This record gives sequence, structure tokens and C-alpha cells, in this order.
Amino acid sequence: MKKIRLALAQINSVVGDIEGNYKKIVDFIQKAKEQEVDIIAFPELALTGYPPEDLLLKPSFINKNLEYIQKIADYSKDIISIVGFVDKKIDIFNAAAVMLNSEIITSYHKNHLPNYGVFDELRYFQKGKEICLLNIEGYKIGLSICEDIWYPENPINTQAIEGAELVININASPYYMGKLKIREEMIKVRARDNLISIAYVNLVGGQDELVFDGNSIIVDPDGKIHEKGKSFEEDLVLCDLELDNIFRKQLKDNRLKELRAEYKREEIVKEFKLDYKIKEKYILLPEKILLDEREVEQNYKALVTGLKDYIYKNGFEKVVIGLSGGIDSSLTACIAVDALGSENVKGVLMPSQYTSKESIEDAEELAENLGIEKFVLPITNIFEKYLQELEPLFAGTKPGHAEENLQARIRGNLLMALSNKFGWIVLATGNKSEMSVGYATLYGDMVGGFAVLKDVLKTKVYELADYRNSISKVIPDRVLVKPPSAELKPNQKDEDELLPYPILDEIIRLYVEEDIPAKEIPKYGIDEESVKKVIRMIDQNEYKRRQAPIGIRITHRAFGKDRRMPITNKFKEL
Repeated sequence: MKKIRLALAQINSVVGDIEGNYKKIVDFIQKAKEQEVDIIAFPELALTGYPPEDLLLKPSFINKNLEYIQKIADYSKDIISIVGFVDKKIDIFNAAAVMLNSEIITSYHKNHLPNYGVFDELRYFQKGKEICLLNIEGYKIGLSICEDIWYPENPINTQAIEGAELVININASPYYMGKLKIREEMIKVRARDNLISIAYVNLVGGQDELVFDGNSIIVDPDGKIHEKGKSFEEDLVLCDLELDNIFRKQLKDNRLKELRAEYKREEIVKEFKLDYKIKEKYILLPEKILLDEREVEQNYKALVTGLKDYIYKNGFEKVVIGLSGGIDSSLTACIAVDALGSENVKGVLMPSQYTSKESIEDAEELAENLGIEKFVLPITNIFEKYLQELEPLFAGTKPGHAEENLQARIRGNLLMALSNKFGWIVLATGNKSEMSVGYATLYGDMVGGFAVLKDVLKTKVYELADYRNSISKVIPDRVLVKPPSAELKPNQKDEDELLPYPILDEIIRLYVEEDIPAKEIPKYGIDEESVKKVIRMIDQNEYKRRQAPIGIRITHRAFGKDRRMPITNKFKEL
């Protein structure tokens, strides 16, 4: 019985690095050849990186991508290679090139273009109108791209009726909490409904706010996962498929028979017979154990991957973090060390007269546990000098937010001075709860080139910290239990000025992430006054969020690309 050996090349492309991506693709093709692979598939727009955004408006970018896809074809001798690229006809298309023996046999154009959330493909691409089938020794294999598979009425339906035993779907599917389960269930449904195997290859790595998780899978017609790629790592997923078994299963099921009886083939279906002989297999593939990860582990890996790729893909080496002894800066430092190594992370303690002895001790213990270099730059004298200079103007007024925010801005200035002097990128440590309600100082603690926790609610920050300590205990116990405080005035506590974080985060989740109308939120057991207070703060602070550094997206509704509200806006729900 013949087996087709399939390889899913789950690679980390760099947007715009066409030559570098080409070299990586060729390297994976060579590795696949060594494993006697028949077909190797790469992610969506693997050659250009995803999303290329307005690079797609540059003819030179399009043309370079076309030049290098032909170069890749030169390496496709005795192996069928499927690579995502940008095709150019009259318009440009999100495409998959099918290559064999130095030729591009055909290019499939993505039928369904997403234009919601972080996706903006209608801005650039034309929709494809054809459905692609590859014929290899009588076996039929369908080809589709990402969004094509998410619709109940999709190319797979037609490909199955046309006799496909396998569909290869290439993707650049970004991560968010819960996405992996949704995605896998959808693929299982498509496989069961159409009585086919589905090979789903996904991109991996960070790109600005987005992070791609990999987790490529091969699913059989019963919805069982045969093979699975690594999570947040490059991988070459190998699988032997007995397509005759799939054909036999189709013969025993009347659903396809009935659909085929009424089916009239349209011109949009294009079938390509490939001059390829399935290889005899002499190398046996090792069995893999499929592991399930907890969501908190996936989230942590997403943050590590997003930070690592942002730093290295943009040519930085080292980062600097203001260490306050609090939970946010502690978790940010842990993620930075896990992403970049302790030698590339610098910590700065900037105590004032309001900083507690415990906070200083906790920050120093964290730095020691992580093995990072730390510096101490007290701000008390600088703060007093500011107040002296401002005394003529501040005379007769009570201390308030101006004095509190001065301290945060002094700290921001010190961090940026170190950044400018030594080339370290500043990591902002604010979380989604603070960004939502504006509980942060513009040009102060919001200073930074990248905000690791920007899309992480405070309650999730604690979950992630507990998870990191379960690996190795680096965050001091006291950090995990003491009340959060900005320590900008005596006896200050976050929850005195806001709400208890579990309540605050639930309002943010409902209003920002789930778009629940404000008037409906009290029905979830939250008092109306608290809802009004929080929503007013969220609506009023859009101007701050627009000026915050970008950060890693791990929810389906992040500030920025997902949630886009006008700053000048008189509409109010309450």
C-alpha cells in the first residue's frame, strides 16, 4: 500500500526579509528530501512574512518576492513544494505556489480574504475564484489558504466531492487565548464532514503585536489528530498518509455519493496532474507523543516568543526594565530573561521617599534570582529639585496627581537616558487593566519601546507569575501577596483608587473584549456605580492608549489593531 509522506514546515519568517526567508525555505526543503518526503508545505506568505502590510504597495517588494519564488522552484527537484507568496497578475493575490522539478506548476489564489480584527487583506489583495486540485498517481489533493477553511461553505467541500482524499491548508493564524482549541475543533469538523484528511501548517514567531503559535496538525477523516507541530517553535512535522484508506472510508459513506450525484462541475475547479512518482520509503518515522498544554503555559510562551522576536528581528540585543518590587515588573523581567538570557537584561531600581523597604528588598532579590545586572538610581533628590523649581507656580495648591506623575516621569527620563547611552530598549511594565482605565503616567511609567504585558489583565499577571514560579522560584513570595501600589504617595494602594482587580478585570473583559453593552454589565452581578466608574475611565483614556508602546496581543480583542476607537468621540453608553 502506497504512503505519501507529507512534511509541514512550521517556520518563523521575517517580514520583508525575502532573501533570508528564501534561505530558510530552501534549508527546510533539503531537510525534507533527506527524510524521503513527497510533499512539503510552508505557511501562508512564508516568503514575504506575514502580515507585510503596506510593503504590498511597493512594486519592488512584489517583484523581489516573484524573483525568489522562482529560485525556490529550482530546489524542488523530486519533491513537491507548496510555498506561500504574493502572486501578481493584473492584481496581486495571497497565493500558494506548487513547485516540482524547477517549475511552478500552478499558483492557487486565496478565495476568502479576512478583513476584521487584526486582518486587513481586502486593502491589498484580490480574491481568488478558482479551486485547486493536485493529481498525484490518481490521488487527489486539495489546496487552500487559511481563511478558506473557516467558512462552512468553502473550497474543501468542492474538493471532497471532486474526490480529494487530503486537503493541505497553509496558514498565518495568530495566537490568542482559547484560539488553539477553537482552531483544532474547527479542523476536526471540516475533516469529519468531508471525509478527508486535513494537513494544517501554521506560521510561528512574533511580528510586532502579533505572535504565531505554530501547532500545525494533521487530522484524519474521523477527526483524530495524527501529528502535531511544536508550540511556539519551528518544526518539521512529518507524517505518512495512506490515502487508499481514506478512499475506502469515502466509499462506505453515502453522504459524498449523494452530493456527487447532484454535483455539476464548474469551470472554477482546476485539476493539475503532476508528473511525480511517490517515493519508496526506507526511513521509518519515529512515533511522537502528542502533548496538551495548559492555557497559562501557552500564554507565557506567547509572551516570550513575541518579546524575543521583536527584539532580535529589529536589531536590538539588550533590554532595560525599571524594577519596582511589584508584580508587573517582576513578571516582565522573568519573561525578558527567558526570551533573551539574563546577560541581556538590565534592571534599574529607582526608589523615592515613598518606596517601601520591602519593595527595594523584593526588587533586589528578584534581580539576584534571575542573575541580571542591576543599578540603583534614587530619585528623591531629583524630585525635590523639580519641586523647588515649580514652587513659584505650585504655591497655594495641594499636592496631587502632578507631584505623583512627576516621579513617574523622572523614572521614565532615567530609563530613556540609559537607553540612549547604551542602546538598551526600554520595556514598559504596564498591564491591560492599567491601560484600560488610564491608571498610568503618560511619558512616565508608559515610557518604553515595547510593552510585554499590554494585553494581559492584572488577574492574569498573577496567574502567569505563579506559573513561572512553578518552573523555578524566582519571584519573591511577598510580591505575589502584597497589595499592588504605585508608591507615589504615602499608603497608596491601586485598589483604593480603582476597584478590586477581579471586579475591575471582569468589567474590562465584558466591555472591551466581549463588547457587552454597558447597560447589560450589571446583570453579570456587578454594581452599577462600579460599572459606570470603570467605563467612564476606559472611554476617557483612549488618547493615552494611542501614545503607549506596542505590545504583544494574547486576547481576541486587544487595544490597537483589534479595538479602534476614535479619540474625539461624544458617544457615551452610560
